[in-house]
Amino acid sequence: MKILAIDDQKLVLIPLEVRLKEMGYEVITETDGLKGIELYDSFEPDLVIVDINMPTISGLEIVKHIRDVKKSDTPIMILSGNTDDEMITEGFELGVNDYMKKPLSLTEVGLRTKKLIGVPANVSSDKKYTNTIIQQRCVGVVIPCYNEEERLMSKEFTDYIDKHTGYHLCFVNDGSKDKTLEVLNNLRKGREDFITVYDCEKNGGKAEAVRQGMLYMAKQEDLDYIGFLDADLSTDLADFDDLVITIENNAKYKIVSGSRISRMGANITKESARKIISMTINFIIRKILSMDFKDTQCGAKIFHKDVIDISFGEKFVTQWIFDVEIFRRIALHFGLEKAKEMLCEQPLKRWIHADGSKLSMKDSVKIVGQLGQIAWHYRKSKKK
Repeated sequence: MKILAIDDQKLVLIPLEVRLKEMGYEVITETDGLKGIELYDSFEPDLVIVDINMPTISGLEIVKHIRDVKKSDTPIMILSGNTDDEMITEGFELGVNDYMKKPLSLTEVGLRTKKLIGVPANVSSDKKYTNTIIQQRCVGVVIPCYNEEERLMSKEFTDYIDKHTGYHLCFVNDGSKDKTLEVLNNLRKGREDFITVYDCEKNGGKAEAVRQGMLYMAKQEDLDYIGFLDADLSTDLADFDDLVITIENNAKYKIVSGSRISRMGANITKESARKIISMTINFIIRKILSMDFKDTQCGAKIFHKDVIDISFGEKFVTQWIFDVEIFRRIALHFGLEKAKEMLCEQPLKRWIHADGSKLSMKDSVKIVGQLGQIAWHYRKSKKK
């Protein structure tokens, strides 16, 4: 029993292919719609699974090719994040047999596949992706790492991407002097399609590590959004996914930034001394940005791909408070009022101060001087 799966996002196709092969099917996948049509003609599948929104041709054009050009009654299953009623109606009118809306579980895909074409004789006992969710968008996450050998929470990262397709993690080793690079390479083994290790031989600081990682991930065509997250998971991936949901469901937002605001129902912990100096620094930041930000320095942010170059194209002036520079760059590029509409600050459900933080209280005091650098540098940029 042969299945052809066509989707422009490889991160969706990989677990889908593995799961269907586990069930005993022969599977071929393709990310290009036009090549998918060629494969249909040569492969002669028993089932076609196709996405609707693709860059070369629409999935509905593939349906038309099968039904109108080839005059074939091959079962067709739409697997798409497009929930428009008119689109769904058009699909069934063209002759699709099933329409599944992302996100959904691979278990459901398997059950519907069995219903359409039956069960193969040779079924694998391996069940790698049984509880995996197919997302409707693909997200790149940059995680800067400097001497994280002891603190890196490897299992939390791998468990999450094993259960949530559409995530690609890019760990940036920032010239670590311990065995961080070895830990990261071991973490990547067996998950090469979902984890990248970007190695910087020399330590350039968190700002440059994040910048390099963001620019690298922006080159990956199948990613819709790209963000960054701290390696210690002081904000966990589930909370990060809430930021993704916000930017995904609100077209006007280009950046959604986590905010560590203490409130009922949230687990936000900070050292008391750090909290006091943070309030002082935040007051200065609000004056520099002319924006009422509650927390610019949270290490969890998600970006639409079309503002990556604006935000990260040039090196940052400062080492630690590059977040402020990002927002200043957006304001200079789009204008202050437009920038305010594009930026969203979203309270987190969880943020825990992790032991072993690289930023000391002495460093926090130095930040005030770096804020002066930002104010001076970007005032000159505005004049230019």
